[in-house]
Amino acid sequence: MSLSLNRRAGEILDRMSEQVEALGISVSTLTNGARLVDFGVKAPGGLLAGKGLAEICLGGLGEVSFLPLHYGDVSLTGVSVAIDGPVLPCLGSQYAGWKIHRGKFFAMGSGPARALARTEELFETIRIQDTADSAVLVLESGRLPTEEVADYVAEKCGVKSDRVSLAVASTRSVAGAVQIAARSVETAMHKLLELDFDVTKALSGFGVCPIATPAADDMVAIGRTNDCVLYGSEVFLTISAADTEIETLIDKIPSCSSRDYGQLFGELFKRYDGDFYKIDPFLFSPAKITITNAVSGRTYRAGRFNAELLQSSLLG
Repeated sequence: MSLSLNRRAGEILDRMSEQVEALGISVSTLTNGARLVDFGVKAPGGLLAGKGLAEICLGGLGEVSFLPLHYGDVSLTGVSVAIDGPVLPCLGSQYAGWKIHRGKFFAMGSGPARALARTEELFETIRIQDTADSAVLVLESGRLPTEEVADYVAEKCGVKSDRVSLAVASTRSVAGAVQIAARSVETAMHKLLELDFDVTKALSGFGVCPIATPAADDMVAIGRTNDCVLYGSEVFLTISAADTEIETLIDKIPSCSSRDYGQLFGELFKRYDGDFYKIDPFLFSPAKITITNAVSGRTYRAGRFNAELLQSSLLG
């Protein structure tokens, strides 16, 4: 592709690296020359750091903003994301599908480096790849990665180690919570993919999601960030397809269609002994979905918010 996700993400990271004090981030160079940017492990980070991190995850192809969200009597800080041609930025970059496990370090990798490494089966379906001499990977982790991690990423991406940038934030950090909340459209797109819909028919996406309140540890934060998506996010997609295609899918997209819907994610996680893969994969979806067909002009809606669970999770 002529439009490089990694180059665009690298440009955002370059600009942010010149504003470390204002953004509450830290930038360092590992012994192998790789760039390490701490958005929320030891560095404090914040809302604006999280906004930049989310836009890096999208390969520079999405706009992220803040807004208040209201669920009955409950008001929460929220994130909106606007995306055109969502397959490339959402599934080709933002989706956290690359397992990074080197030594004692483990994290799920997202961002445009995935489109260079192409280690996931997903890329055989969406047929996306990037061409760049540098790689930008976003890691959700409570610890900072080592040179071994950077060397591994460089090898898989086909670039030199000193051309790797690793952006890291813990789940419980403010920046980490923001970048997760900015995944509303991505969750809808991935759900469509799981339902065997031709995702290349998606023309644009807009989504909103509340930002999880800070947590004392990452396990609590995992519960809160997932609750925000499952019970408080809303996505609007414009697609070009036959009405019958949408009619057969619309009720299957929102989280309430899952057998595991209806309890706090942290409690659900414990019920399955901390094994994500035992949880119904169809649960990971926005709370509400609206799809407008650009061909027929018809609009379809499904799903619902759950203010009670949101309040219990974030404000309890």
